[in-house]
Amino acid sequence: MSKQNVDTGDAVKRRDDVKPDSEKREFSVGEILKQRGVSRRDFLKFCTAMTAAMSLPASFAPSVAQALDEVKRPTLVWLNFQDCTGDTEALLRSANPTVGEIVLDILSVDYHETIMAAAGHQADEALEKTITAYKGKYLCVVEGSISMKDGGVYGCTSGKTHLEIARRVCGSALATIAIGTCAAYGGIAAAVPNPTGAVGVKDAVPGATVINLPGCPCNADNLTATVVHYLVFGKIPAMDSKGRPLFAYGKRIHDNCERRPHFDAGQYVEHWGDDAHRKGFCLYKMGCKGPATFHNCPTQRYNEKTSWPVGSGHGCVGCSEPQFWDAMGPMYHRLPNVPGFGIEATADKIGLGLVAGAGAAFAAHGAISALRKDKEPAETKEG
Repeated sequence: MSKQNVDTGDAVKRRDDVKPDSEKREFSVGEILKQRGVSRRDFLKFCTAMTAAMSLPASFAPSVAQALDEVKRPTLVWLNFQDCTGDTEALLRSANPTVGEIVLDILSVDYHETIMAAAGHQADEALEKTITAYKGKYLCVVEGSISMKDGGVYGCTSGKTHLEIARRVCGSALATIAIGTCAAYGGIAAAVPNPTGAVGVKDAVPGATVINLPGCPCNADNLTATVVHYLVFGKIPAMDSKGRPLFAYGKRIHDNCERRPHFDAGQYVEHWGDDAHRKGFCLYKMGCKGPATFHNCPTQRYNEKTSWPVGSGHGCVGCSEPQFWDAMGPMYHRLPNVPGFGIEATADKIGLGLVAGAGAAFAAHGAISALRKDKEPAETKEG
């Protein structure tokens, strides 16, 4: 979508009061976009993009548009805990929709300490009033892991531990989106020896409804698609055993990778910068964890859908998987075993097997062609 005069730096303004729901949320998402100068054409483009992001058939786009024409913006609060702010940075660089459209039009972001104008007590009051006024109705996004050791004293904001804040805010939310691998599973902070006792949101607040959107960072499109799914269908998306939406994490990276044909052909990069690397061959032998990682990076991509790590020449590090920092290392060594995949033997032998098989096929084709020619009538051969 395109829109003019959006100041993303002032996207979340300080407010002295949280207005009643009837006053604050009187317009639908579609109406607000129209008021802000977004054309119907661009709105339908956005709906089509979200339909694709949710892995729905293109025929669902009109239904998505109709739902967004009617549904009201959800209230959202964004909490930062033990994190590098990488997911917020990804959000700020999102496009189609932009961060301005996400924050101002699609969502009503009432608290985000990184981008909001308010600070100190004013920020605390904004959070308190929001979660009180919309208890059980707001969405919560958590970025960063939560310290559990020694009562959570290793992570504090405004004199309260992150554990205390999470249990209160996430516990009263309609649903909590754990954005990024740290919020989902603890991430790098939870790597051995894990001095702060870092965990993901679900482990810290077991009773909360949590949707995990792991990734380092998470693709902002997946966040928008998750919210749009809720707005359109009135429920959270179907999830896998690790609490991740199937539309974004239901397929193995290896199966959608643009370098997959090179894997099947036994064509691998053996050294960084070699001829195979320049030709875009498979990066498995260089440590790519795509065969053991589930994410939609190859199809959704980053930077306005222009590229992703493997597309830029670096192997997948498996950042959307639990305990990836410990389980997926060393980063530039291939995994010795991928359960149910048999890739180790395949990577070593498939190339030779395909060459031999192709040679045999060509030989057989030549023999059959020769036999056919021998059986052709003499007049046919002469003609």
